[in-house]
Amino acid sequence: EVQLVESGGDLVQPGGSLRLSCAASGFTFSDYVMSWVRQAPGKGLEWVSNISNSGRTTNYADSVKGRFTISRDNGKSTLYLQLNSLKTEDTAKYYCQIVYAGRQKRGQGTQVTVSS
Repeated sequence: EVQLVESGGDLVQPGGSLRLSCAASGFTFSDYVMSWVRQAPGKGLEWVSNISNSGRTTNYADSVKGRFTISRDNGKSTLYLQLNSLKTEDTAKYYCQIVYAGRQKRGQGTQVTVSS
């Protein structure tokens, strides 16, 4: 069974940093493109970033480009998202996501709140 467990979310001041992690199991992690998506209160899901199975190719939403960095450790089956220069508009629940057997799979998410 595919399992994705996100962690690392917290309350942080504007300008601060966080590192999110996603521990994956139940599938061959190194075979899959991995993504981060987020959902702000009262809004729909927003794609944030993705990374190729090898880790060599990354993509970012314009809203986070230059501030967030996605990475992965295939040996540990873990996905990361480094969040720097956080803004209040980054407040959201963050999820890691894969497309497995034609369906999107996400974990339970981790809450990031940016507030002074």
